[in-house]
Amino acid sequence: MFGFAKKTTKPQAKVTVTAPFSGTVIPITEVPDDVFAAGMLGDGFAVVPHSSIPTLDVCSPVTGKVVTIFPTMHACAIATTEGLEVLVHIGLDTVELGGIGFKKFVSAGETVTAGQLLVQVDASAVRSAGKQLVTPVVFTNKKKVAGVVVAGTTATQGVEIAQVTMA
Repeated sequence: MFGFAKKTTKPQAKVTVTAPFSGTVIPITEVPDDVFAAGMLGDGFAVVPHSSIPTLDVCSPVTGKVVTIFPTMHACAIATTEGLEVLVHIGLDTVELGGIGFKKFVSAGETVTAGQLLVQVDASAVRSAGKQLVTPVVFTNKKKVAGVVVAGTTATQGVEIAQVTMA
């Protein structure tokens, strides 16, 4: 008896990523922070909010489970059902503010939907403290990410800005 093994390939899952807020999209390589720009934490992009806004509502870019929200509320990690791990890091060096100007709306263990409010930021206070609100959105489990396609340079909160293909 002869047979041929039929090679089957698992279809690659794609995860839609929406903008956490409105602003200008920049490549991760252009983030003015060496750790993010070098891709040490993973591939992704960043959103820079409009400079005139006094308050920044940072929303979940994906549907998933909140893995952690840092005590200083400057960053939140979310895991999707497809296995994508997403870090939303609000601003640069904002951990140094110790949570001042940040108000969280979710906790670790909660399930969130794309577009749901995660953290509200007093953007004026953060800027007055000399911190930038460049916000990297990074896919931290590098081995599971086959590719990232970012659509455009303008972000509108809740609108698709990227597609991540899972490995």
